[in-house]
Amino acid sequence: MVRIRLRRMGAKKSPFYRIVVADQQSPRDGRFIEIVGTYDPKGPKVDVKSDRIAHWIDQGAQPSDSVARLLKMINVTDETGKVIAAPVA
Repeated sequence: MVRIRLRRMGAKKSPFYRIVVADQQSPRDGRFIEIVGTYDPKGPKVDVKSDRIAHWIDQGAQPSDSVARLLKMINVTDETGKVIAAPVA
């Protein structure tokens, strides 16, 4: 199964996360398919490629609990986890 999840970056005690699409069996900081955004918890600042997230969710990718909470916070998905407005290509 493909998941949309966080990948930890940054220095010790100064985390910075990339939002990546990865296979569920891959390690947290291991192999991934695509980078679809970033998350800085100091801000908190979230930058995402909403068109790519919509694409992966349509393909069956499941966001992790923390990513689902972030996507809901920035109004990319609704309460049920569906994409609110798919961008026009």
